[in-house]
Amino acid sequence: MAEEILMPRLSDTMTEGVIAAWHKKVGDTVKKGDLLAEIETDKATMELESYQDGVLLYIGTPNGGKLQVNDLLAIFGKAGEDVSALVAKYTGGASSATKAPEPAPAPAPQAAPAPTPAPAAAPALDVASMEEVVLMPRLSDTMTEGVIAGWHKKVGDAVKKGEVLADIETDKATMELESYKDGTLLYQGAQPGEKIQVNDLLCIIGKPGLDVNAIVAAVKAGGSQPAAAQSAPAAPAPAAAATAPVAAPAEAVVNEGRILASPLAKKIASDKGIDLKYVKGTGDNGRIVKSDIDNFKPAAVSAPAAQQTRPASAIAMAPAGTISFEDVPVSQMRKTIARRLSDSLFTAPHFYLTMAIDMDAAVAARGKINEAAPVKISFNDMVLKATALALKQHPQVNSSWLGDTIRHNHHINIGVAVAVDEGLLVPVVRFADGKSLSQIAVEVKDYAQKAKNKKLQPADWEGSTFTISNLGMFGIEQFTAIINPPDACILAVGGISQVPVVKNGQIVPGNVMKVTLSCDHRVVDGATGSAFLQTLKSLLEEPLRMLV
Repeated sequence: MAEEILMPRLSDTMTEGVIAAWHKKVGDTVKKGDLLAEIETDKATMELESYQDGVLLYIGTPNGGKLQVNDLLAIFGKAGEDVSALVAKYTGGASSATKAPEPAPAPAPQAAPAPTPAPAAAPALDVASMEEVVLMPRLSDTMTEGVIAGWHKKVGDAVKKGEVLADIETDKATMELESYKDGTLLYQGAQPGEKIQVNDLLCIIGKPGLDVNAIVAAVKAGGSQPAAAQSAPAAPAPAAAATAPVAAPAEAVVNEGRILASPLAKKIASDKGIDLKYVKGTGDNGRIVKSDIDNFKPAAVSAPAAQQTRPASAIAMAPAGTISFEDVPVSQMRKTIARRLSDSLFTAPHFYLTMAIDMDAAVAARGKINEAAPVKISFNDMVLKATALALKQHPQVNSSWLGDTIRHNHHINIGVAVAVDEGLLVPVVRFADGKSLSQIAVEVKDYAQKAKNKKLQPADWEGSTFTISNLGMFGIEQFTAIINPPDACILAVGGISQVPVVKNGQIVPGNVMKVTLSCDHRVVDGATGSAFLQTLKSLLEEPLRMLV
C-alpha cells in the first residue's frame, strides 16, 4: 500500500523547506537509510534519509521548489501502484503540475511551429524553479544579508556537487557554502566584500551557452537586485581569494565532489574541525561513518598553514603631527551586535545588582580539584556550575521576555560570551545544571576554540536561557553587561582580587570577586535578583555545596 511522506520540521523555527537536491528519482527503488534528498531549512541544509523500503512513486516538488511543513513531499509504494487519490488528497486534485512520471507526449507534434511563441515565453521565465539559479541562503536565524568573504570558484570554472563555492560572512560567523549540483559557474552575483540580501541571486551554475543575461534580467524584473555586473569573469579577485584556502592542507584528498557521510560523522567532524574530503570512508559506497572520524589523524601542518592566511590585526600608526585614519566597513557580526544590543538596552528596562563574593574557599577547592580532574577547571567553570544550580532554585531569573508572555524555562542553557576578532559570540552550554565541572570545562574550551576558528554552527549559539560574560581574565574588577535577548538576565563576572578583608575582627588578605547581575525589570524584580545572587554567593563561598 502506498504511503505518503510529508515535509518534516527539521528545526524548531522551520515553516518551509527548499529541496536543494533529490538523490532519488521517480521509479527508483529506495531502501531504509538511503539518502533521499537534501532539504534547505531556515538554518542549514540537512540530509533526509528514507525510513522505509519501497519504490519512489511521486515527488512533491523538483529541485529548488519549496514545500510548507507537513505538505506532501513524496509517496512510496509498489511499482505501478496508482497514487492519484493520495496526490489529490494533498493537492486538491491539481496533481498534474507536480506528478513527475508523466512524459506529456501531446506537445511533441507541435514542436515545429513553435518559433513564434518562444519570445512570448521569455517574460514568464520562472527563475525560482530553475536549477541553475542559486539564491543567497539564510544561514542563521537572524540573517537578512550576507557578505561574500571570498569565492572558491571563478566564472568559467567547473563545479562539482559538494565543492565549496564561497565563504559567506553572516551576522554570526563566516560559513562555507557548498554547491548542490554539477555544472559550470556562469555568473557571480557579488564580488568579495559585497553584500547580497537573503534570497537574492548569488550565482548561476549550468551548462556553457546558457542565456545568463535573460536570467539576470528576470531576477531584476522580479524585484531582486544582485550586486554584481556581468564583468565578473574578468575580475581577478575571486581567483586570488580561492588560492589561499586551497593551499593550506598537506593531506591527500581522497573525496572529490559530493561526500557521503552519516549525520553523526558530519557532526563529529565539524566539532573536531576535520575536513571530510581528506577522510577515507569504510561504509557502504565509501560512506564516511563515525569510526572513520575517530580513527582519522590530520597532518600536523594544517593548523599553522591556516594561521598564515589570517590577516594581521595590527593598526599602523601615523607619524607624529600627521592626520591619518582608515574607514573599516562594518562586518555582519558587528551590525547584528549593534542592532540586538541597542534594541535590548533601549527596550528592556535594565537594572543592576552588584555583590562581592569571598572566593578563598573556591581558590582552595580549585587547587584540590585540579590535582585529580582529567582537565583543568577554571574559575569561570565553577561560576557557570554555581550559576546553573542557583537558577534551579530561582526559576524566575531563568526566564525569557516574549512580548505578550513570559516564558519560565524548565531547562537551564547558559550562554558563555566569547570574544573573537570580529565581535562577540555566545555559544550555549545546554542542561548545565546536570553536567560535572569537567564536562563544563571541556565544552567551554571546545566552544571557545571553535568560535575563534569560525567553526561554530547555528545550533551552537541558539537557545540560551541565561548568559554569563566574564572579563576577569583582562584584569577588570567590575562592569555591567547588556542583556542578551530574549534572556531576562546576564551575569557580569569580574576578576578575583586580593584585598584586605575583615575576618573574626582582624584585617587579613582575602580573595574577592565582584559580580553584577543585569536584570530586565519586566521579568525580574530587585528582590528576586538579590535572592539569586545570595544563592550564587553561598555556593561559591562553600564549593562543596555544589556537589550535594
